[in-house]
Amino acid sequence: MEKVRWGVLGTAKIGTMKCIPALQASACGRVHAIASRSLASAQDAAVRLGIPKAYGSYRELLADDEIEAVYIPLPNHLHVPCTLEAAEAGKHVLCEKPMLLRPEDAAQLRAASAKVLVMEAFMIRFHPQWLRARELVRGGRIGTPRAVQVYFSYFNTDPANIRNRPGIGGGGLYDIGCYAIVAGRFLLDAEPLAAVALFDWDPAFGVDRTASGLLDFGDGRQLAFTVGTQCVPCQRVQILGTKGRIEIEIPFNAPKDGPTRLFVDDGAALDGSGIEEETLPPCDQYALQGDAFARAIRGEAALPYGIDDALMNARSLDALFRSERSRAWEKV
Repeated sequence: MEKVRWGVLGTAKIGTMKCIPALQASACGRVHAIASRSLASAQDAAVRLGIPKAYGSYRELLADDEIEAVYIPLPNHLHVPCTLEAAEAGKHVLCEKPMLLRPEDAAQLRAASAKVLVMEAFMIRFHPQWLRARELVRGGRIGTPRAVQVYFSYFNTDPANIRNRPGIGGGGLYDIGCYAIVAGRFLLDAEPLAAVALFDWDPAFGVDRTASGLLDFGDGRQLAFTVGTQCVPCQRVQILGTKGRIEIEIPFNAPKDGPTRLFVDDGAALDGSGIEEETLPPCDQYALQGDAFARAIRGEAALPYGIDDALMNARSLDALFRSERSRAWEKV
């Protein structure tokens, strides 16, 4: 099929280091232009990444008739307004997570999605290790799934970093807690009903630096997670069932140039001697995500995830924040 012509709004690291190189190397797309509030910054990124056009404003890029779709890696508070502006310009939108900071903004995005395709960018859902883990769960390999456990942390005390700025959607829950929610929804094949949370707030930054949550998915299924922005780097996901356990070794920042591993344990030996290992070949999850979106643009496949999916993530985040304030279970 004809490759989709992408534009990128912003020169954030997630874009320049991860998504843009992946889109450039993908089967179904190519990056045609990049924009920044600074023309010099856009030009520098364009030269480094082999992008034909550079713009000194987002609106200039959106006015480019050659651009079919945009990728938005901007700070969280800009996701909704920039998605709406891109949709108004007739561009399909792949927006970084979390697309929504408030569930009530979904109505505007739903109206926009009547004109163009809009998808929240959770690249993990396209990685073969996640698809294989869900396949094993669906196939009964671990019996009836009961719980998903997620640990995700890094250490960042830079006051200038957007993750440490509360007014623009900073904090651990928005940045990486959203991945835990997606993990539970993806692996349990269900939607959460209620949530309870415990936060630790950084006294200087005013953002949550440690957040733990418990989400009830009904029928005895639950998600438990801890995420932290000032903890030792760690990434682990486990799915526990009545007859076994699956662990995803590097679930979120899977290496694109090396294999990934799943561990399947029937629990027969607590020392782990009975664990079976599955190895999956290298791939770029960002490229797979871009190709899935591009095929939907071309009408060769259905849009994998839409506004209703993003809304459920937002409702879950909102319930956790409400629970932290109320110190009680909150409905999702």
